[in-house]
This record gives sequence, structure tokens and C-alpha cells, in this order.
Amino acid sequence: MKPPKASGEMNAATETAVLSPVHYPPRRAVTAWLFFDWAAQPFFTLITTFVFAPFFAAALASDPAQGQALWGYATGFAGLCIALLSPLLGGIADRTGPRKPWIAVFGAMLVLGSGALWFAVPGSPWAVPIALTGFVIATIGAEFATTFNNAMMTRLVPPERLGWLSGTGWAIGYLGGLVSLAIVLALLAADPLTGRTLVGLTPLLGLDAAAREGDRFAGPLTALWFVIFVTPMFLLTPDSARTGMGLAEAARGGVGRLLATLRELPRLPSLGRFLLANMVYQDALVALFAFGGIYAAGVFGWQTIEIGIFGIMLTITGTLGAWLGGRIDDAIGGKAVVLGAIGCLLLACLGILSLAPDRILFVVEAAPATPGDGLFGSLPEKVYLGLGLLIGLVAGPLQASSRSLMARLAPPDRVGEFFGLFALSGKVTSFLGPTLVALATTVFASQRAGLAVLILFFLTAGALLAGVAVKRAP
Repeated sequence: MKPPKASGEMNAATETAVLSPVHYPPRRAVTAWLFFDWAAQPFFTLITTFVFAPFFAAALASDPAQGQALWGYATGFAGLCIALLSPLLGGIADRTGPRKPWIAVFGAMLVLGSGALWFAVPGSPWAVPIALTGFVIATIGAEFATTFNNAMMTRLVPPERLGWLSGTGWAIGYLGGLVSLAIVLALLAADPLTGRTLVGLTPLLGLDAAAREGDRFAGPLTALWFVIFVTPMFLLTPDSARTGMGLAEAARGGVGRLLATLRELPRLPSLGRFLLANMVYQDALVALFAFGGIYAAGVFGWQTIEIGIFGIMLTITGTLGAWLGGRIDDAIGGKAVVLGAIGCLLLACLGILSLAPDRILFVVEAAPATPGDGLFGSLPEKVYLGLGLLIGLVAGPLQASSRSLMARLAPPDRVGEFFGLFALSGKVTSFLGPTLVALATTVFASQRAGLAVLILFFLTAGALLAGVAVKRAP
């Protein structure tokens, strides 16, 4: 399925003007917007999940449990900052007009924070502070840039195509994460013992495997990748016209509008219930992805190569899931897609918690991995791999359908404000999930205890979302 064409030829001046509700931009503008997800996804794939986070736990922190705890506190702090500012900034953007300047500012934070990770050298007394500070800055930048990019959705396609648009964007994003991860594993990151990459090559650019330079280079690569591939969106996708309102005036009005909207939510029960459910399941999903690679590194002793292959396979299923999910969304609705995804994630969490190096399903004994077994040699590792693929398959539809559902529920003239609330609902307790995981890990000195808190999150989210009433677009 392809995005609809514009009803007529549009010149450059028309493309930069505010769009009529019934006229949508040409295909090249929609395609350029879709590539924002491709540009931003390597941050989440390389840094927060499969390369830098496990490297942090294994090579920078004193032990994997401490690494998981520190990473959790950093993720929680970044989430708190995003939660406090998202709806206010979204409201200001609605009142001033254009979204691209905001994307540029926060994109610069993503670039600077990611680039700084190169300087987190193992053995340096500053390595942990540099890594955590760069990660927090980049996370705030990535999340805010995504919020303002999402607010452009309703001007690109008709309401009945929002599922397609969101699902395709997520699929392209996953594909971008897959390509960037393959580049890192095949050409840059090497086993510190053998000095060879996944395909047996010496790392490019003279990267030193013993100093883990391939893992650290994930940061600068993420920064460069974003700059290159976000550029088409700035050049080709039309933005809202300026309203003539200054930032100071918009900020004052934005605070009042935000307070009025929060007071209004009790009169919009379905919207409020959806935002509350989104708050809970997004919190759990952030924690699940943030600690997935760290968990495998600590429980099974996986290194960059094993985690990277796991990431490639998970990203492939995520790409397929997001692409299919967008089409299922347009057919049966985003609510049904999100509920199904939550159920699968709940089962996956239970399955992961039942695993140990020598057990599956809590009590069934299994032979642990031994030297010479090869990649994912033990049965518990194979089960973990399968559960990870399930998570990847449903995480894409969950995210894509959440975004399209919000676009359908938001008042058309307040999309930025409500996407700010959407970001708020996804982040207001995002510090809580990772922090609770970190606290449980610290108290019980167990990574499994840390992840157990996610089960309650998914159960609560499913119960909340079940009561949401959604009107289908005509």
C-alpha cells in the first residue's frame, strides 16, 4: 500500500505553508517524514539495547548487577525530565506553529550526547559519568525530537491511513536499526579476546578491540546516521505555518492551556484512560528493552557478538511486526492491536523470569552451556532467544498502533499538545519502571528480581486499555 498522492502539483511555497485538512502533501514529503524513524532508531538499537548498554554493564560498571542499576537510574532520570516538559513544549509548538525547529534543537542533543559516548574509555575514572551523562542527554533529545515528529502525522495522510503511516514508519525505523547493527557487528565491534568481528574481520578504522573501541563507536555512528538521514525530512516535508506568536507569549499561554487540558481529561474518559494505560505499558516496555541485553549478559554471559546476533534477529521480527501491525490497525483498530501485544509481552516476561543458565520454566532442569557448544548452545539460551523474537514481533505494532490511536483521539487543532500529553503519559512514570527494576536488583542482588516488576505493569495496562472506547474514522 502506498501513501496517497496530493490532489494537485504543489510548488515549494505551497509545501511550506500550513496544509488544508483535505489536501495532503505529495509522496516524496511523506517518504521523507518516514525516514525520521530510520534516522533515530540506531540510538535505541545500538545504544539503549544491544551494543552500548551491555558494554556499559560488562566493561564499565564494577559488575553486571551494578551496571543494570546505574543504567536504570539514568533511564529513570531522563524519563522524568521528558515527562515534566513534553506537554508544555507540545503546547508551545501548537501555538507558534512549526515543529521542525524543535526537532532540530533536540536532534542536536541526540547528536552531542551520542557522540560523547566515544570518550567512555574502560579503566578511566570518568568513564561511567561520561557514559551516563551522554546517555541522558541523547535520550532526552531523541524522545523530544520524536514527539514533535509525531505531531506532524495528521497533516500527511487522511485519518483512515494513520495506521499505515505509523506502522510503515516503525517498520522503516526497525530496518534502520537492523542495518546499523549489522554494520557495527560485521565491521566495527570485535570480540576483545580474538580481535575479530562477527564475520571474522579486523575492525575498520583501526578500532582497538581490547579497548572496546568498536562498542564505543556506536555513539558517533548513531550521531552521524541521524544527521544524514533526518535531512530529507527538513528539506521535503511541509511544516505548519508560523502563527506570529512569540515563544514567551506561547509559553505563558501553553501553561494555561495545559492546565485547562488536564482539568478537561475527566470529561474525556476514553482519552484519559488511554493515556493512563499508555503510561503504564510504555514504562514497562522501556524497562524491558533497556535491560534485555544487560540481562542476557549477566545471566548467560553473552558478549557483544551474541547480543548483536540476538538484536539482529529481534529487529527482523520487529520490522515485520510493525509493517503488518500497521495494516492490521487500519483493518481492526489500534486498540485491538495494542491489547494483543500487551498479552504477548506479559507471557514473554513470565517466560524470561522462568529461565536460569541451568533451568527453564522455573523448575525444569537443563544442561548449561559449555565451551564448544557454539552460539546459543544451551536450551535456556534458545528459549530466551525465542522469547526475544516474540517481544520484537509485538513491540513494533504496540508502538505504531499507540501512535496512530493517539492521532485519532487528539483534537485536530491541538495535536501537538495532545502528543505532548502522549509523551507525558509514556514518560511520567518512565523513571519509575527502570528505577524499580534498579532498586529490586540492588536489594535482592538479582537481575531476575529486577525484571519481575514488569509483570504487574503489563497486567495493569491491559485492564485500563480494555475500557477505552474508540470511534473509527469514516
